[in-house]
Amino acid sequence: MKGPRGWVFRGLWLDAAAGSLVAVEGPSGSGRTCLLLALTGRMRTSEGDARVGGHPLPGRLAAVRRISALGPVQGVSELDPALTVAEHLRERALLERRFGASPGLVGTDRLRPGRRRAAVRARAGECLAAAGLDLGTLPKGARTAVRDLERVEALRLALALALFGRPRLLALDDVDLKLSDAGRAEVWELLRGLARDGTTVLAVCSEAPADALVLRTGAPYPDGSGEPAASGEGSAREGEDHDGDDEGQDSDALATTRRA
Repeated sequence: MKGPRGWVFRGLWLDAAAGSLVAVEGPSGSGRTCLLLALTGRMRTSEGDARVGGHPLPGRLAAVRRISALGPVQGVSELDPALTVAEHLRERALLERRFGASPGLVGTDRLRPGRRRAAVRARAGECLAAAGLDLGTLPKGARTAVRDLERVEALRLALALALFGRPRLLALDDVDLKLSDAGRAEVWELLRGLARDGTTVLAVCSEAPADALVLRTGAPYPDGSGEPAASGEGSAREGEDHDGDDEGQDSDALATTRRA
């Protein structure tokens, strides 16, 4: 990906099977978040090509967005500190019912109000359990405001919201930011559990665990130029030119993300 100041990332290669735990490791400002948004169909790349869940990028951005979900990404999918846990869950359920493209709560609008509320509660319970967030341990239960959550609790809530649509690819930014060693271990174990259940997890971090597939951003090119680059586990290659058309849409995916 190339921006006004030059290459954001370049020379990337990775082959990850479904259910993999992939860590994007590198210093802040080295293109980690842009790489995450590109691989989830939220940002169009300048060169090269990829295939996510069988869908080519950058040709099928919308298709990749339908099978992926974002956890916490600063400036894109952050939690609202003024809202409570329950309000976030209700909002996410409404968005999934109306606009979701993956199996979740789509179609429940046709149910009677009582059955619809029961379906929402059941799905919210499933997602909270998968994310390991016990409402009974929070200061005010479901009425706890996000600003009153601990860092790990907020991360678990964000993951629960992302899981509503049963994504095949789950991506999250800065997973180890402002966490103690114990907190990091707790979060990585949670992500391993999601991967074991079949969801491919893509996590941006400053230090990757030993058992993850690793993409490292900010590494110098082999020629010693020192330009920002990303390298995967194994050999790296430079991207090839690719003029994809997102199902007839020529709009910029980042603009869509900003509007959302």
